[in-house]
Amino acid sequence: MTEPSHPGNVGSAARAIKTMGFQDLVLVSPKTDQISRQAEAIALASGAAGVLENAGVFNELGDALAPATLSFALTARPRDLGPPSCDIRQAATLAKKHLAEHPEGVVAMVFGTERSGLTNEHIDLCHRVCQIPANPEYSSLNVSQAMQLAAWEIRYALMNETTSSALPMQAQTGEHKDPGRKPASSDAIQALLTHLEQALIEVQFLDPEHPKKLMPRMRHLFNRLSMTQDEVDMWRGVCTAMIKTASHNASQK
Repeated sequence: MTEPSHPGNVGSAARAIKTMGFQDLVLVSPKTDQISRQAEAIALASGAAGVLENAGVFNELGDALAPATLSFALTARPRDLGPPSCDIRQAATLAKKHLAEHPEGVVAMVFGTERSGLTNEHIDLCHRVCQIPANPEYSSLNVSQAMQLAAWEIRYALMNETTSSALPMQAQTGEHKDPGRKPASSDAIQALLTHLEQALIEVQFLDPEHPKKLMPRMRHLFNRLSMTQDEVDMWRGVCTAMIKTASHNASQK
């Protein structure tokens, strides 16, 4: 939940995800201090106090998404530039597939503020944009209601993946033998993008005074590729070589 302002919504969100078998609630830059400890939050959690007590709190969405290997930005508004789009059922299927292929993966669903939703900057940090196909004439959902729907879809997708009566929190398959084949975390992708921006400036492909939309397009490209850690490391090596070559050429002048 990004920038939640109502303790009641936080409590309702905790209850919503717990009823679907999930425990990990993360709050980004809450507008109220100790928002998960407020009486209204505790009352509306209605038995999900443990989710509230263990909720993570971060100042920036990028920090909250650092361990994520697949993230969905929930938004009702179409975007001209941004990650690939899907609906909530497709997102649940993608999440199931991702966890089946990468048992160590971390899937995140990102929800915006109660009033204005997610910003373009928030969405740029995610791998996919996701919509809930509500009434087009009145598509606004309370954030806790949206979380309930998202949690249900993911629960249902995961339940269909197993014959067990218990809901798995991740697919029960073997670990990757090669750690480099693991999906790159959001933190690793953002570090690569910072490195790439520096390299592109050094080789004079990117003008920092007039960057246009180059880096947002690069971000969407790399997020769309579902990169492995090996691929990120390879690109980091390319960036290092670009910077070294540019520095060497400059010293020869």
